[in-house]
Amino acid sequence: MIEVNPFVKKDRPSITENSLSKCQKTLGYQFNDVKILIKALTHRSFAHESILKAVKDNERLEFLGDSVLSIVVSDYLVKHFPAYSEGILTKLRANLVNGPSLTEKALKLHLGKFLQLGKGEMLTGGNKRASILASGLEAVIGAIYLDGGLNKAADFVHSLFKNEIKSLSQKKGERNWKGLLQQYTQKELKSQPSYVVIEEKGPEHKKRFVIVVKIFDRLLGKGKGKTKKEAEQQAAKSTLRKYYRHYLDQAGL
Repeated sequence: MIEVNPFVKKDRPSITENSLSKCQKTLGYQFNDVKILIKALTHRSFAHESILKAVKDNERLEFLGDSVLSIVVSDYLVKHFPAYSEGILTKLRANLVNGPSLTEKALKLHLGKFLQLGKGEMLTGGNKRASILASGLEAVIGAIYLDGGLNKAADFVHSLFKNEIKSLSQKKGERNWKGLLQQYTQKELKSQPSYVVIEEKGPEHKKRFVIVVKIFDRLLGKGKGKTKKEAEQQAAKSTLRKYYRHYLDQAGL
């Protein structure tokens, strides 16, 4: 029998065994110690209204979950994108993990209906508030880490972001050759490549561009494309493969 939270005034609904069961089913994770889940679902407004001071809110678990989320996503990016610099990896992580994305995940999990909120928060729609939902989800991640360890927490995070991870994996084949070339030239040559259009032909709806890359005013690679962006990518790719093949080999590309 699950011991539900008895620490609130009688006019306040407390979390039930049934709702805890539904929450775990929704999360796809069964807690060994359900008290950790209860704490993860307890907002500070609820704790402040409780009778017993022993009731703790989820803010410490939120802090922990934020760190776990960061390490799990960082680990994935470092392993799957070996050629990307720290700056590029940071941007990728920020695009994956941010307030709006966490809120979206929390909404899909219907996390709001499981959160324990104070009466005032409930009356003002706190169970739908973005900041509360995002924080609650981070607290749940922290709770899973405490209950099951890093591997279980990583499994949960991967399931949350499976669509975004799939999209990143698909884009892996669409290398950002310009970014890779700039990364190499800045680090190794202390210079930046420049791109020059040497040919533009065809009607407006069917343009063709030819672009060359220059480094230290030396013409290196050439690329063609239907847009300037496409031609620049091809020019950067040609330059890397012809002149800096060792860099691609080191990066496993």
